[in-house]
Amino acid sequence: MTLPVLQPELVAAFDAVADPLARTGLLHLRRLVFETAAELPQIGHLQESLRWGQPAYLTPDTKAATTLRLGVPKTARFALFVHCRTSLISDFTAAFPGWDRVEGNRAVLFDDIAQVDPVRHGWLIRRALTYHLKGSKTLL
Repeated sequence: MTLPVLQPELVAAFDAVADPLARTGLLHLRRLVFETAAELPQIGHLQESLRWGQPAYLTPDTKAATTLRLGVPKTARFALFVHCRTSLISDFTAAFPGWDRVEGNRAVLFDDIAQVDPVRHGWLIRRALTYHLKGSKTLL
């Protein structure tokens, strides 16, 4: 799959990540977000923009997704953030107990790119991208 070209403001956001391993991890998660979205035609166009200075992913045409963000938390090298008022992290930790380090109900934390699992973290991304679709739990 060919990834969309990064807009200048997103290039600047990724370039602002001082730790090269964190930047690589964030770009790896970006690829996983787009690869997962490509498998979900029902969500429509995936929009990449900045929210709170971080790369964020939404589905503006269908409003199917809850916001996904990529960032650098204080307690890890990089992270995949979801909206804290969703059940996504609790559903994720119930489905994959003890596999990942999480921050409350808002993020999965990573210290190394090798911790990113396309199946497990793709599951979380898929759930976030279909969060507002009726019966989305049955789509997974």
